[in-house]
Amino acid sequence: MKDELNQAALDYHQFPQPGKLEVTPTKNMVNQRDLALAYSPGVAAASLAIADNPACAADYTTRGNLVAVVSNGTAVLGLGSIGALASKPVMEGKAVLFKKFAGVNAFDIELNTLDVDKLVEAVALMEPTFGGINLEDIKAPECFEVEKRLKARMKIPVFHDDQHGTAICVAAAIRNGLRVAGKNIEDVKLVCSGAGAAAIACLNLLVEMGLKKENITVNDRFGIIFKGREEEMNPYNSAYAIDTKARTLDDVMDGVDVFLGLSAPRVLKQEHVKVMAENPLILALANPEPEIRPELVYEVRSDAIIATGRSDYPNQVNNVLCFPFLFRGALDVGATEINEAMKIAVVEAIGDLATREASDVVVSAYGGAEFHFGRDYLIPKPFDPRLMTIIPPRVAKAAMETGVATRPIADFDEYERRLESFVFRSGMTMKPLFEKAKRNPQRIVFAEGESQRVINAVQQLVDEGICKPILLGNPELIQQNIDAYDLRLTIGANIEVIDPRNNPDFERHVAEHYAVMCRKGVTPVYSRRVMAARTTQIAAVLVRCGDADAMICGVEGNYISHLHYVRDLIGARPGLSDVAAVTMLILKQGTYFLTDTHVNEDPAPEQLADITALAAELVAGFGMEPKAALLSHSNFGSRMNGFSAKMRQTLDVLREKYPHIPAEGEMHVDAALSQDIRDRFFPNAAFEGEANLLVCPDLNSANIAYNMTKMLADGLPVGPMLVGTNYPVHILTESTTVRGIVNMAAFAGVEAASRKASA
Repeated sequence: MKDELNQAALDYHQFPQPGKLEVTPTKNMVNQRDLALAYSPGVAAASLAIADNPACAADYTTRGNLVAVVSNGTAVLGLGSIGALASKPVMEGKAVLFKKFAGVNAFDIELNTLDVDKLVEAVALMEPTFGGINLEDIKAPECFEVEKRLKARMKIPVFHDDQHGTAICVAAAIRNGLRVAGKNIEDVKLVCSGAGAAAIACLNLLVEMGLKKENITVNDRFGIIFKGREEEMNPYNSAYAIDTKARTLDDVMDGVDVFLGLSAPRVLKQEHVKVMAENPLILALANPEPEIRPELVYEVRSDAIIATGRSDYPNQVNNVLCFPFLFRGALDVGATEINEAMKIAVVEAIGDLATREASDVVVSAYGGAEFHFGRDYLIPKPFDPRLMTIIPPRVAKAAMETGVATRPIADFDEYERRLESFVFRSGMTMKPLFEKAKRNPQRIVFAEGESQRVINAVQQLVDEGICKPILLGNPELIQQNIDAYDLRLTIGANIEVIDPRNNPDFERHVAEHYAVMCRKGVTPVYSRRVMAARTTQIAAVLVRCGDADAMICGVEGNYISHLHYVRDLIGARPGLSDVAAVTMLILKQGTYFLTDTHVNEDPAPEQLADITALAAELVAGFGMEPKAALLSHSNFGSRMNGFSAKMRQTLDVLREKYPHIPAEGEMHVDAALSQDIRDRFFPNAAFEGEANLLVCPDLNSANIAYNMTKMLADGLPVGPMLVGTNYPVHILTESTTVRGIVNMAAFAGVEAASRKASA
C-alpha cells in the first residue's frame, strides 16, 4: 500500500505537467494595445503612482494578495532536514492550499542556507514583492530567531505556520475539548510532550488565553524541563522550566486534565492515561504515528476526549483550518503584522464554527458522515466552506481594533458578501434576492421533506430568515434526520410538517385535486389515493389552495415525472402554450441565463419568443438588463436552412410581440459573447457588449450546452427555474446541492411575494 501511494504521489506531481502550480495572467494580452498597457510605455503610470504613494501597490499590483512561502528545508513535515530543494514539493503544496482555500496567491521560495543572518537578510529584501511572509519547516530554535528578527524589520505579516498555525488549531481544539469536558482553562493541569517550535508556540498562546503557567509541565526527549537542567536548553523552552523533582512522564501524569503531544510516537502509555483526571483531553499530534493510538486510550478510559493529527481518526488537528483564512483577513486590511489578538480571533472563530451543524459540502467531502459538536467533533473539517466566511472578518476586525490595519474595511457587510461569493460563487448574484426574501418571508412547501439535503437547506433558510418552510413527509423520519445532524429545527415552531397520512386538511385537498383533474380521467377514489401519498401533487394542491405560497420539488425522482404533475395541477399562465425552464450559470467571467434546458423539446418560433420574454423578465429580476442572443449554427444568415430560419422567425415574433427586449440573432455563441466578433459580422446589432440571455433552439442543444458548460467551465448552476407557471413552482434535479436548494427557495419566495404584490 505504501509503494502504491508513493507511486501515485509521484505520478500526481509529474503528470500532466511537472509541479502543482503555474502563473496565469489576470489581464488579456492579445494585441498591441494590451501589450502597451501591460508593459512599455503604459506600465510607467502604475510605477509612478506607487512611487508617489507606496500604498497604491495594493491597487495596481498583486502584492496585496501575494504571500511568500519560505523554507530552508531544515524541518520538513516528518522528513527532517532534507534540504531546500527537496522541500520544494511541500512548499508548492502549501502555496496551492493558500489559493484553493482562500484565494490567496502564493509563491514558494526555497533558500539554500543554514545561516540565520543570511536567511533573515534574503527574506527581508523581498518585502517589496510580497504582502505577507509564511515561514515554513525551519527547525527550532533557529525558527524563533528568524521570525523574531523579521517581524522587527518588516512592515508586513510574518507568520511561522509550524508555530502559530499549529498553536491556533490546538488552542481551538483544547478550548472546545474543555467545553465538552465541563472544565475551565484557568483551572486545568496540562502536560506537554515536546518542546519544539510548535509546542512552545502552543503553550504561549494557551497562556495568553488564560492557562496558568504554573499548571504546565513540559517533557522532551531528555525528560521533564526543570529549573537547573542543562541538556538541550534555550531561552524559549527555559520559559517553561519548573521547580520540581519529577524527571519523566511517569512522575507527572497523575490528575492531569490535558495531555498535549507534539513529540514522537508511542511516548504516552496506557498507564499514564489511567491516572489522568476525569474526562481527560488527549491531543496526540505526532504524525504519522501519534503519541498513543485512540483505540489504546479507549481500552482504559471510556471518558477520554481525543484528537490526533491524522485524517483517519476523529478530531484531526490540521493547520489548513487556520493559515489561509488568517492571511486572507490580514491581507485584506493591509495588516503590518499578525498579533496575538488576531490569533485569538481565529481560535474563537474555529471553535465557534464547530458548535454549528456541518454543511453539506463537509458531509459530501467526507463520504456522507454526520458531524455534530461533541467528543468526536471538536473542530471543523478542513473542507468546511464557512471557514472562509467566518475567520477573515474576525481577523480583519482584530487587526483594526489593535491598530495594525493600514487599509481598514469600511463596510463589513460588503466584505462578507465578497468572501461568501468566493465560497459560494452564487453569493453576489443571489444576495439581492436573499435580502428581498428576508424582508417578506413566504411559506414554501418542500415536496421531499424527508430528504436530508432538504432538511439541511431548511436549517440555513430558517437561520437566515428567508422563508417559512413547510415539509411534507413522515414527522418521525424528519425528526430523525434533524437529530442525526444535530440541527436546531423544531417541528411546530420554526418549521411546519404535514404528514400525508394524517393531514387535517385532507378532504379539502382531495376536493381541490379532483376539481382540477376530474376531466383528465381521474376518479374521486384515485384523488384520495394521490393526496395520501404523492408529495409533489400534494405540494401543488397546497399552493393552489393558498396553504403555501410556493413549492420546491424534484430533489428526488425523475424531472419529467415532476413536470407532468406540475403541468396538470399548476399549468401555464393564460396565453402561454407551456411552461419553460431557465438555468442561471455563474462562471468566472460572469453570469449567464440559458433557455430552455429542461422542458420544451422543439418549440416553435412563437413559443421560443414567449420563452425569451419570460426569461428576460427573470433576468431583470436579478437586477440585470436582459440582452437576448438567439443561438444557432448560422451567423446572421451565413447558413440558410430550416434550423437557422426558425431562429430568424423567432426574432421577427419577438420584435413584433416584445419590442422592448434587446434581442438579436440568429448568431454563434462567440458572436453573442464578444462585441468585437459580432461587429465583424453584424455591426448594427440590437445590443452592445455581451449577451447574458442565451436562447437555444431546442431542448437537446440547451441541455447539452448547460451540462457541458457546467462541467468544462466549472459553471455553478442555479435552477432550473420554471417560468410561465400559474403559481410559483420550481422543479430541481437530483444533483442539486443544499446550497442550490437554498438559492431556489430564496428565488421562489421573492417570486411569490412579487406575485402577491401585483395581484
